Formats: sequence, structure tokens, C-alpha cells
Amino acid sequence: MTGFVRHRRSKHVFATFTAFEADLVRSLAAQLVELLRNEAAAPSSAGDPLEALLDFTGPTTAPDDPVLARLFPDAYRGDDEAAGEFRRFTEGTLRDGKARAAATVIDTLEDAGLPAEPGDEELMIDVELDRETAEVWMRALTDLRLALATRLGVEEGDEDYWYSLPDEDPRGQAHRIYEWLGFLQETLVHAVTA
Repeated sequence: MTGFVRHRRSKHVFATFTAFEADLVRSLAAQLVELLRNEAAAPSSAGDPLEALLDFTGPTTAPDDPVLARLFPDAYRGDDEAAGEFRRFTEGTLRDGKARAAATVIDTLEDAGLPAEPGDEELMIDVELDRETAEVWMRALTDLRLALATRLGVEEGDEDYWYSLPDEDPRGQAHRIYEWLGFLQETLVHAVTA
């Protein structure tokens, strides 16, 4: 894969994925959607009609899952009450936005011809993104990279550790996926801003 590019006269950006690459991105995005939705707060049963309409029933404490805690950090460090109130009013909307972004990635890949079931590995998937969809992809790729980095325990300056792992080590393979997502993100940003 060469990453995302923009042709001279087009406002859109383009990428060609192998079926394997496209299915990998789709799978990661689907896992993120599942994580975001499985941890969502229960629907409101508030007596206040305005509160029920605006659904201010979000959680007031940081998520237990380290990935979710990284995606939704406390807004006010050192002030648990303010952080809890902020989280209660914003986390539900933020979760929905992140889930929609990941779902947009899935929809884009499927609209481009990615089959529902893995199959023809020789199949090439041509993706075309307008500016708005490209920005959604950028946000989704950021979330996917944060999720993978958190699960793997990636830290700044630890590249030597990852490169020292044998090729068959699943952690090294997952780290290569993390780096590849970074490559996709970098080429997408460059293509959009060029």
C-alpha cells in the first residue's frame, strides 16, 4: 500500500487497499465500536424532562478499561467532582462520536467493495474520501492507534524493544499494525493538507 494521495485537480483523497488490509482496518474499527457501545451508560430514567431530553446520565467516574480511560481522560485532574460532572455531561456524546467515526470507516470500506466475508486476497479496494469523510477517518485512525498503543503498552522511546521482538511474536505483529495505522494517518493528513 502506498497510503493516501490526492490527485492534482481533485478535492478528494484516494487509497488502494488489499482485501486483507481493508478487512484488517474494518475489523479494528468494528472492535472499537463494540468496545465503545458495550461500555455505554444505561438510558436515562430521570424525572426532569429537560435532563431526559438532553440525556445527562453519563458516567461520573473514569472507565475501568485502560483503552476507554485513554480515549476519555479526566478533564479536571485533581478535582474528582468537577471531572465527574464534566464526564456526566460529555462522555455519552463523545462515545457516540467516536463510534460513528469508526462506523464511517467500516461503511466506506464496504461501499468501496470490501466483501462482508474474507475471501479473495487478490482483490483491491479503491477508497475515495471527500474532505469531511477524510477528517472522520483521521479521528478514527487516532482512536484506533490509541487503543492499540494502550493494549500493547507502547511508550515513547521504546522502539528498540518492539524491533527486537521475533517476527512470529504476536506483540511485534500488533505493533507493526499500530505503526501501519500511523503511516495511514500520516499519508491521509498529508494528502488532505497538500
